[in-house]
Amino acid sequence: MHGLVVWVIGDVMLDEYAIGDAARISPEAPVPVVRVQRLEARLGGAANVARQVATLGARVSLAGLTGDDAAAGQIFDLCREADIDVHALRRVGPRQTSRKLRGLARNQQLVRLDWEDTTPCSVEAANWMIERLREGPQPDVIILSDYAKGVLAPALIERVRGIAASTGARIVVDPKQRDFGIYRGADLITPNLHELGLAAGKTFEPGDTAAIAACAQSLALDVGADALVVTRGGHGMLVVPARGPHHAIPARGRALFDPTGAGDAVVAVLATALAAGATLVEAAHIANAAAGISVGRIGAVSVPPDEIAEFLGGGDTRKVMALDELVAQVELWRIAGKRIVFTNGCFDLLHAGHLSLLHQAAQHGDVLILAINSDASVRRLKGAERPLVAERERAAMLAALACVDAVTIFAEDTPLQVLQAVRPDILVKGQDYRVDQVVGRDVVEAGGGKVVLVPLVPGKSTTGLIERIAQRSPLQP
Repeated sequence: MHGLVVWVIGDVMLDEYAIGDAARISPEAPVPVVRVQRLEARLGGAANVARQVATLGARVSLAGLTGDDAAAGQIFDLCREADIDVHALRRVGPRQTSRKLRGLARNQQLVRLDWEDTTPCSVEAANWMIERLREGPQPDVIILSDYAKGVLAPALIERVRGIAASTGARIVVDPKQRDFGIYRGADLITPNLHELGLAAGKTFEPGDTAAIAACAQSLALDVGADALVVTRGGHGMLVVPARGPHHAIPARGRALFDPTGAGDAVVAVLATALAAGATLVEAAHIANAAAGISVGRIGAVSVPPDEIAEFLGGGDTRKVMALDELVAQVELWRIAGKRIVFTNGCFDLLHAGHLSLLHQAAQHGDVLILAINSDASVRRLKGAERPLVAERERAAMLAALACVDAVTIFAEDTPLQVLQAVRPDILVKGQDYRVDQVVGRDVVEAGGGKVVLVPLVPGKSTTGLIERIAQRSPLQP
């Protein structure tokens, strides 16, 4: 993706999150009281699309309108941190910057507050943005990110069509208008099923592929687009050329935590992959993988290319985490209402006893975290000749297991520091321990959690395997 130039033009906004806990009802009204524990600000709308493009490694320029307020300042700062060119992002004094503030507690979004200004973009502002974009290199692809906040007015879209015609750049649109005719001249339009229904004046069942494809093909022909790519949530994507057969792409398996920003990931990855030389179907498969990762996280996020590649290869992405990464991920799991299970060990020479322990542990909650001893820690505990398998290899093998959601490596002799940071709901150990012997029991129980001891598989241990190998003993039935 490096070397590609992408323009993102559209409705820029700031996504804000007030994250906390809701344990009581307000005495003033029948609504929950959220005790806010932290605030987050992220790029939203077209700015989130640009962030995803930048994450893929392309050179991206963002054009849009903000107010001249504190929220605009945050957007500019976040864009610069993400290596997004903002020379065509314009502050307009009377305009209010679009913001979405979401209140999150436990397993749900409790409220969303919006500030927005949908005043149509003036011809003067449209010309200003285009001229600023043209000061840089010519685009390989142009993304129009429409959130119906007024930026993508007819005058601006007309200028974009002219640029595309002169440079040969494709135009890819994430639509919001009911009339797709406003996007006439675009090469590709990426509506979700609801947006397609509004444009067609119909209602579709997600699984009614034939009806969706027929409607999408008709709309593509009407507006002169090469194709529509329709996103259908849990039913995946439908690639519908204006002429020729459609292609259904199933959704990839990933628990749905939050669909926020999934459409941004689709249009960003789809457009950038096309600019890199992928066919439409290839680009759609890549975008589908990015969306599958995105919905597994809270809020608008960008997905790195190595995660997409691993996801497409059948792996689960970035399960091996440093402690600070794990703590951040645990917070998101808690927001989504997930029950956190934790276990630990050396896991040197993976065997059936390990698998039994892990599968049993996973049954006690929604998310299983596995902490493994580092190589140095194993040597202190087991002797100078251990481990037989290096820590990174052990972590990678364990991360490949479907029942494991995260793996972290700790350098201490015990996982106490990890437990104090993670605070799991359930701490699982084998029945070769007594509850009072389990490291971290007090930490877990103080947080309202509990320790669970599970049965072990008789005769299965790493030590036993090593002894049999050394003695060249045959396997026992």
